[in-house]
Amino acid sequence: MTLTFNGRAFAALLAVTALLALIAMYGAPYPFLRGFVGDVVAVGWVYLVYRTVIRANVLPLAVAALLTGYAVEFAQYLAQHFGWRIEQPVLRIILGSVPDWWDVLAYTVGFALVLVLALGNERRQQTAALADARQRASLRARR
Repeated sequence: MTLTFNGRAFAALLAVTALLALIAMYGAPYPFLRGFVGDVVAVGWVYLVYRTVIRANVLPLAVAALLTGYAVEFAQYLAQHFGWRIEQPVLRIILGSVPDWWDVLAYTVGFALVLVLALGNERRQQTAALADARQRASLRARR
């Protein structure tokens, strides 16, 4: 793992941030969208944050994103158990305030989705690089 800046991951992060903002603003009438789908997408958002600044394999970053979601849920449980309350309303919306097992399931689904999408993307890039290398070798052989 090394610190770096990944422009493609940052662009994807901006797009997912916009999607999460839309879900937060307009998803209130749709509890499944706001509650479950928003948490699924949130794991992808955290993965992209990590991917933007850390060069590492997909699995460690996806696991870190999943554990981040679990940590938020555990913190919500502790806060409820000890009677703590986040006073900042924006943070309460972003982090949530009520622990829920459905959130844990949503984070797990988000983790699986990140793995499928990221590993599929890596495979496409490897296939494209291999095809490019074969084409270059073919062009050199013709000369």
